[in-house]
Amino acid sequence: MTNANALPEFQHIRDALDIPRDFAPEVLAEAEAVAHRDPLSAGLSDWQGIPFVTIDPPGSRDLDQAFFAKRESEGYVVQYAIDDIGFFVDRGSLIEQAAWQRGLTLYSPDIRTPLYPPLLSEEAASLLPDVARPAIVFTFTLNSQAEVESCTLTHAVIRSRAKLAYPEVMDHLDAERTVPGSGSLAEHEWSDALALMEEIGRKREQLEIKRGGINLRIPSQQVERWSTAIHGYRLAFEEASAVEGWNAQISLMTGMAAAQLMLKDKVGLLRSLYPPRPERVEMLRLTALALQVPWPENRAYDDFIRSLDPKQPMHAVMLHQAAKVTGGARYVVFENEKPVNSLHSAIASHYAHVTAPLRRLADRYVLDLLLHLAEGKTPSAEMMETLRKLPLVMSDADRLSRQLESAIVDYAEARLMEGHEGKLFSAIVIGLRQEGIIVQITDPPIRTLIPLASLSPPPPESQVQLSPDGAMLTVAEKQFSLGQSLELRLIAANTSARSLSFSIES
Repeated sequence: MTNANALPEFQHIRDALDIPRDFAPEVLAEAEAVAHRDPLSAGLSDWQGIPFVTIDPPGSRDLDQAFFAKRESEGYVVQYAIDDIGFFVDRGSLIEQAAWQRGLTLYSPDIRTPLYPPLLSEEAASLLPDVARPAIVFTFTLNSQAEVESCTLTHAVIRSRAKLAYPEVMDHLDAERTVPGSGSLAEHEWSDALALMEEIGRKREQLEIKRGGINLRIPSQQVERWSTAIHGYRLAFEEASAVEGWNAQISLMTGMAAAQLMLKDKVGLLRSLYPPRPERVEMLRLTALALQVPWPENRAYDDFIRSLDPKQPMHAVMLHQAAKVTGGARYVVFENEKPVNSLHSAIASHYAHVTAPLRRLADRYVLDLLLHLAEGKTPSAEMMETLRKLPLVMSDADRLSRQLESAIVDYAEARLMEGHEGKLFSAIVIGLRQEGIIVQITDPPIRTLIPLASLSPPPPESQVQLSPDGAMLTVAEKQFSLGQSLELRLIAANTSARSLSFSIES
């Protein structure tokens, strides 16, 4: 979909955030020129005989990764191809300059604002089926437990066999488990690789547990297309499917391997996350006690988090609180020595962003570096200067992405609730702050902050006290606790301000 099809409200949000509507004509002209480059004449290894497939959300066109796997002895060989956007985008080009101004592909319900011109990101560089594409291929040898025994990189030309979506792969695998050979994809030469993706993915999930990795399974609030909803969109909470999880394990394995390759040469760009702070873990224990969610003294933090079921209301509150235990993720540049405090605590390993170069600026340059190192070369001063600039650019892009997502959800919530003023809604308290109460309304799926200043009468600051464990908020003579059920009355839904006002009835 082009910007011409965008809803005015969503476009207004993008304009307010200075998100570009399109690429400059000279950038598009440059993309048109480089899109015709032929990878078959570039001297790359010819790996078109490997039956790669891509697995993505339905409707995706910016296909970054292609997968193939086979059994070997008692283990596996996994080949993971990542698109080579650098083949088309020259250093110093107008396209590269435009990408640095964007940092990320930004997603709205109606359109994508791509990192690179669609002629590249959705066509020439995308790993679409039945066409030759340049790629950086990670080849893994895994043992019977899916542990990595070796990893090599190859700059190659590949040819994907199929563009698959998560639901059809899940349906196929479900059918195969019931009656072998009955899956809708069973006749294809690459169908065994899908079963191996599940097998390897499950084993990698167990390895993640052994490492102490944590996946906070908090359903994300999304505005999605729906023909009978407001303007064709509705609010929904989205949970990752099992296939997405197995596919993500292959991507994580690749990012971990990329990090190890850079650490070996003592140069690179890592994605890190500080470990949980002991005092915050202790506060989370107190929160669990307040919510009556069992957390035995001898049960480790990571094991406890994995035991939580986001479908259970009190567990969902705990997961929301657990998101505060660690600090934010960051990029770490290093040269000539191994960096300290550079582990990604949620993955419980060193990790690098390399698997989404069409959508994330940093990945292209890490892949360039990895190819450089694989050839035994020392990175140039220019390459290092580029790496050093990336953390700030990516931080700004991440911030803009969060602002866009938040503004769109806020607008959709206000638009959905318009006309329902005066109605009562059941909610549960999922967070408490000095300035307000964060609630989760089940139907419709709305997560919002009720500012204390909106209460009638607004309490003076001296009468507001948040308990040390964050589980109890005292407001004058009233008390609010995590997990508490509330009845809220909608006072106003303001689409212009993208805000909701509620009164607390009980």
